[in-house]
Amino acid sequence: MSGELSTESTRRRLTPRQADTVRRLTDAAVEEVRDTGYDGLTVRNVARRAGVAPATAYTYFASKNHLITEVFWRRLSALPPVGPVESGGGRDVAGRVERVLREIALLVSDEPELAAACTSAMLGTDPDVRELRARIGTAIRTRLKDALADHDDPAVLGALELAYSGALLHAGMGYTSYTRMADRLAEMARLIVPGGDGKARRPPDRAV
Repeated sequence: MSGELSTESTRRRLTPRQADTVRRLTDAAVEEVRDTGYDGLTVRNVARRAGVAPATAYTYFASKNHLITEVFWRRLSALPPVGPVESGGGRDVAGRVERVLREIALLVSDEPELAAACTSAMLGTDPDVRELRARIGTAIRTRLKDALADHDDPAVLGALELAYSGALLHAGMGYTSYTRMADRLAEMARLIVPGGDGKARRPPDRAV
């Protein structure tokens, strides 16, 4: 986890002791979701599990949506940077994008309850969730741009962002598993992204 994450939350800069409290709360939130699911989750119960006073927990997290969105944000931020493009023009751009989408989709795929909680939480309307959602969106866009390298056509980038958002909702609504979502996103990357030569694929000719 980056140094910034250990000293900064959505709402304030933190001392090392405060940062440890936030870490305990986010770790406890994951454990609580495993036991109770998203519907049974409360900030008060997470605070109890973390050994933190409820009033203290609420100074860091305004709601359970804020808390769970923070969990996702931290996992996303802990991913290693997208590697540099290989010499020779970034061969197999679609493969790079596929890997980026897959690693994001798999952040919580092995924990179905947490994955569903993250989907619900990130749709929250409280200001802290909106701010984190913006950070998450920016981080995902940056990772996709890095994967596309010199081929980051705004239309392609926008299509990939929509593909990810739609797939996340699809999985969150229970229509597919998060693991299958990762596979589908990989398929969509191959459809959307040029094959590495930077040229847009032409649609097939239609019969007259």
